[in-house]
Amino acid sequence: RDLLAAKAQQNSLELRESADAGVYVQGLTSTLVKSVSEIDNVLQRGKKNRSVGSTLMNSQSSRSHSIFSIVVECCTTDENNNEHIHVGKLNLVDLAGSERQSKTGATGERLKEATKINLSLSALGNVISALVDGKAHHIPYRDSKLTRILQDSLGGNTKTVMLANAGPADCNNDESLSTLRYANRAKNIKNRPVINEDPKDALLRGYQEEIARLKERLARMSSPEAEQR
Repeated sequence: RDLLAAKAQQNSLELRESADAGVYVQGLTSTLVKSVSEIDNVLQRGKKNRSVGSTLMNSQSSRSHSIFSIVVECCTTDENNNEHIHVGKLNLVDLAGSERQSKTGATGERLKEATKINLSLSALGNVISALVDGKAHHIPYRDSKLTRILQDSLGGNTKTVMLANAGPADCNNDESLSTLRYANRAKNIKNRPVINEDPKDALLRGYQEEIARLKERLARMSSPEAEQR
């Protein structure tokens, strides 16, 4: 569901995949922003439309996961006045908490929502475990829409950070331990991200660096000390 859509949607949005954009949600609302305050305004607008409901554990319980994607473009100019554009993407993900029916007292529609939340969290946990394992031949990204959307954020050219929200109450001890173990698995994901840039720019930069190294070698070889040797 598009939380920034001006009108309520009748049908759920579909996932698509392309060679250029990767996995994306077709028809999502995009907004051009130029400052942190503008980003926050868009975030708050979407937050107001998020699905929440009351359970015995939380009067404002999130009934779904939410993803807020920020695409950052940066243009730099080199010494020859050539412009180079770098593009990065930040996915802010608010995961709905795993629920036990015995504690939440969820029934009917709330119980169905909790079941879907738990299934998607389980699928995400399986992906994280496969990435951490290092020996897995298959990463089950396709097991849920959540893991498909976050595929590049988990195992792609990226860094992954998870913040865990744990309550201090003794009655929630099991949930707190489970949350910390879940976050610890995500902590062990090891990726080696590189700067996103145009392949031609990367090739040109490599040539320039090689030329600089060769010039430095020639300078050392033609120095008086080198001639004496």
